[in-house]
Amino acid sequence: MSIELLSPAGDMERLRMAVTYGADAVYLAGSDFGMRAFAGNFTPDQLREAVAFCHARGVKVHVTCNTMPRNDEVSRLPAWLELIADAGVDAVIMADLGVFALAGKHAPGLKRHVSTQAGVTNYEVARAWHDLGADRVILARELSLEEVAELRAKTPKALEIEAFVHGAMCVSYSGRCLLSNYMTGRDAQRGACAQPCRYKYALMEEKRPGEYFPVYEENGETFIMNSRDMCMIDHIPELMEAGVDSLKIEGRAKSAYYAAVITSAYRHAVDAAQAGVPLSSVWRDEVEKVSHRHYSTGFWFGQPGQFTEDARYIRDYQVCAVVESCAPDGRAVCSLRNKFRAGDTLELIGPGLEPVSFQVPVMADADGFPLEEPRTPQMKFTLQLPHPAPALSLLRRQVSEP
Repeated sequence: MSIELLSPAGDMERLRMAVTYGADAVYLAGSDFGMRAFAGNFTPDQLREAVAFCHARGVKVHVTCNTMPRNDEVSRLPAWLELIADAGVDAVIMADLGVFALAGKHAPGLKRHVSTQAGVTNYEVARAWHDLGADRVILARELSLEEVAELRAKTPKALEIEAFVHGAMCVSYSGRCLLSNYMTGRDAQRGACAQPCRYKYALMEEKRPGEYFPVYEENGETFIMNSRDMCMIDHIPELMEAGVDSLKIEGRAKSAYYAAVITSAYRHAVDAAQAGVPLSSVWRDEVEKVSHRHYSTGFWFGQPGQFTEDARYIRDYQVCAVVESCAPDGRAVCSLRNKFRAGDTLELIGPGLEPVSFQVPVMADADGFPLEEPRTPQMKFTLQLPHPAPALSLLRRQVSEP
């Protein structure tokens, strides 16, 4: 069974990483109507560049148009839909029925994908969207594996099924939350969520202003709305068996390193599942080496539970440099991201490469002089790698004990 691996692309750097590390398709937002207002996103010219880059490599481009627009925004939609269609985008992702109808009228060549925010939770609503012209539904994250399998069995085969398999979860229902709007004025339905569900809360009695009483659960926890992240890398065969057509990785606002590592890990997981072989522990370990909250399997196998001790990310690894080019003998030109020096132990990771640790030798600066420690951000330097590596390979190091 063929299955699509769909990766996030918050900007051009992250898009290149996702494509280079194995995505079959990417999803991104233009300069308007996307649900991640603080990701880099793409101007019209950048969108055309992104489509050209992806299509040259056989990768599809899906554009999010999944905000819930207000009256004063609707008049801009026809021109925006026509623009993304003209740019050669493959599909547009929508949650609003009015936007869906406008897309059919103003961008008839685009495939129409129904966003997870539309709350598709049963086969009847999936059928209804298909009858209206939807090519794909992106399922609500609240569904179990059994519910997804039943929905797939009772919907037209022409209707594609997309489901989230990795990334941040939200305490709201299918991402529809008013907490941010209420507390900060930043509208989560128009891409500006302030994530107040991650805040640390305490109790204050109205006649004792300034006296804060901690809110405890069982073991001194106070982060009562803090969701775990989803990770389904161990269950790709079950998702394929359930009939999912596209596996979606959350994270348009996350780093290029995240886009590379998570895409690579799931690329290997999908390839292993399609070949009928077990996934190597090397790739399972990779999902632990990006910034993340404590993992669960989401709602796929029951309630995911909350992690209420803190809202911090687990950040055990740091990118030190990006490989710009590499000779056949492993001598590479790199660009600095975070400081390191000769004698440090780094890991080399890259597209299709298993991670390998090595001790950094003395490097060379742009003029060929010996270099013990590159210091200037983005500076170029030459480093002997343990073996050749393609461009956009990464050098990282562990920054905390596991």
